[in-house]
Amino acid sequence: MAIVNFLRNYQRMARFRWGNFEGMRGPGPVWLVPIMHSGTRVDLRTEVLDIARQTNITKDNAPIDIDFLVYMRVMVDYADRSVLEVENYRVAVIGLATTTLRAVVGDIDLDEVLSQRERINTLLREKLDAETERWGIKVTNVEIREIEPPSDIQDAMNRQMSAERVRRAVVREADGTRAAAITVAEGEKQAAILKAEGERQAEILQAEGDQQAAILRAQGFSTALDKIYEVARKVDANTLSLQYFDTLKELGAGSSTKFIFPMEFTNLLKPFMSMTEERSGDQDGNSG
Repeated sequence: MAIVNFLRNYQRMARFRWGNFEGMRGPGPVWLVPIMHSGTRVDLRTEVLDIARQTNITKDNAPIDIDFLVYMRVMVDYADRSVLEVENYRVAVIGLATTTLRAVVGDIDLDEVLSQRERINTLLREKLDAETERWGIKVTNVEIREIEPPSDIQDAMNRQMSAERVRRAVVREADGTRAAAITVAEGEKQAAILKAEGERQAEILQAEGDQQAAILRAQGFSTALDKIYEVARKVDANTLSLQYFDTLKELGAGSSTKFIFPMEFTNLLKPFMSMTEERSGDQDGNSG
């Protein structure tokens, strides 16, 4: 009596007849005749293998504990290899992952192991995938879950991180002080420039004001001279002579006993002398 196995879409079965491999069967019903047939189920879904924590030695001889996860699946086109080429592919992948991790970490310094987790993940995935391909296994991803260095190294790292934070704080404070000093100096420079510019503008305005005032005074003096000249043109010689007589009268009222007159002064007396001669002639004519 045959046994019917119903396989799901993500399942395949390696069927053997009298111990000889016939091929992969499924999905759907797969018949197995007792004694004649035997079969091994294969799951095509992605599996997650939890690799237990293990101690690894870095390139600079620092012990470090690491545990990680391996994501893998059986390739549908090569599912027969997972049955024919390896007895238990899960155990084989776990062992291979352990030795591969030790090889990868052994080529990297401690600082790089702590700071380049993504790089280690990529290296592990590539190396594992290259080895498990012959078993029909595809390693899709590797994720380091935790990295724990020894306590003394952890303490040293904490002190280093604290010193680095202090250094950054000091640098930032110094940068802030320098920026503030630059800002203050720039402000003082701008203030000095504005003050000097203001003083220069004030001096220019004052000079322009003095110049305008001088021009106006000169124009006023010129206008006054023009007026005097116009008035003087209308004054006759007799009026000027009378002005001279008034001046002589004021001089005579003083205490001086000696006076010096210019030669041109006699020319001013000629009109009066002529008038005196004319009046004298008129009186003589009237007497005759």
